[in-house]
Amino acid sequence: MTHDTAPERTSGHEELNRECFCTSVDREALGKVLAEESGHLLLFPQLASTHPHLFSGVTSFLPSSMLDGMLAIVSAVEKISALPAYQQAVLAHAPQLAREDHGPHGVFMGYDFHLGPQGPRLIEINTNAGGAFLNALMARVQRRCCGAQNARISPSNSFDFAVKDMFQREWRSQRPSGDLRRIAITDDRPQEQYLYPEFIIARQMLQKQGFEVEIVDGAGFRRDRGQLLANDRPVDLIYNRMTDFALEEHSHEPIRRAYEAGEVVLTPNPRNHAIYADKRNLVLLSDPDTLLQLGVVAEVIAVLSAGIPATLRVTPANADALWATRGKLFFKPAGGFGSKAAFRGDKITRRVWAEILQNGNFIAQTYVPTSNRLVRVDGETVARKMDVRLYTYCGDLLLVASRLYQGQTTNMRTPGGGFAPVLLIGLPNG
Repeated sequence: MTHDTAPERTSGHEELNRECFCTSVDREALGKVLAEESGHLLLFPQLASTHPHLFSGVTSFLPSSMLDGMLAIVSAVEKISALPAYQQAVLAHAPQLAREDHGPHGVFMGYDFHLGPQGPRLIEINTNAGGAFLNALMARVQRRCCGAQNARISPSNSFDFAVKDMFQREWRSQRPSGDLRRIAITDDRPQEQYLYPEFIIARQMLQKQGFEVEIVDGAGFRRDRGQLLANDRPVDLIYNRMTDFALEEHSHEPIRRAYEAGEVVLTPNPRNHAIYADKRNLVLLSDPDTLLQLGVVAEVIAVLSAGIPATLRVTPANADALWATRGKLFFKPAGGFGSKAAFRGDKITRRVWAEILQNGNFIAQTYVPTSNRLVRVDGETVARKMDVRLYTYCGDLLLVASRLYQGQTTNMRTPGGGFAPVLLIGLPNG
């Protein structure tokens, strides 16, 4: 283990995030794991050149009590999302395609949190959250450090088997009989995507679990006699990484028609996005009075009231008030992804504000500052913002990871930033 300094032993996560400069990810071991799990298609020197800020290399420390708080928020969201009254409310502004329930819950849900003195705050929910496979590999070569004697690495040892089970459960939710054989990992122009290395790892890992898997462009499908085909072979299930959440683009018409007809299992799908990830849902989830009217029990409302910052839709009626208080707000498009078109209120110009009002589909969320992780870059100590993502399936935790960055939003472009593994502290010895 490499140390730039030798900090005194401490148990507080904030102190560790300030004082620990250990290189806690074994880069050599990470390179070997990446090569093995990608079938030697991903070699670390090349990846470090093309994706220099994909992996931070330091650990983020998280108290186990705070993780418990995050999981309580996830559980509350999952309970509410299963209520017919809630589904009816959020599907009212969803596309027609999202209103049919074909069964799948959606693989790799991503719950993103900022951490503060009052505890974790859920900033957004994503239905095709990227990075899980990469973080699972990184967790394998993560080291304990800085005297965190009660630390344990966040769940990853059974990740491969959990992934296999997750995809099989998605299949069975729509196909009670028959076996899942062929999976297509799908995005638009997949080889051009920044996280394409993850697609390679996902393909290899799923192949090891016994599935036939290939990476397919979203425009690379066709329908024939009640089947969806890729490279002239039937596809059973699509692991959907596209950001055309409602399948509205013309190039996705074969997928859309096959999905409508129930000819393919699509996960996550338009309904999953409408129920969980449309950011307008945060308006409802942060409104105790509306939740009470929908029949949500008081205990669940209390968890969400403490865990989700107040959120409003931006409308002509409240535009002046929101502009006046913009310094306390963060603005996001309802169907946004990857931090695109998201703005801190104190950075918004009049021109951008006019565009937000013209768009008509933005939310305003009470701004929650991130916590910080200090890192060393070129011999200097610098602060990086830190958020935490929980990867879940049906509310069950698959993996915990953090992202370090600089700027308004996560970007994977910051020196010293990128995905960082998480060590939990404050657990009983043994």
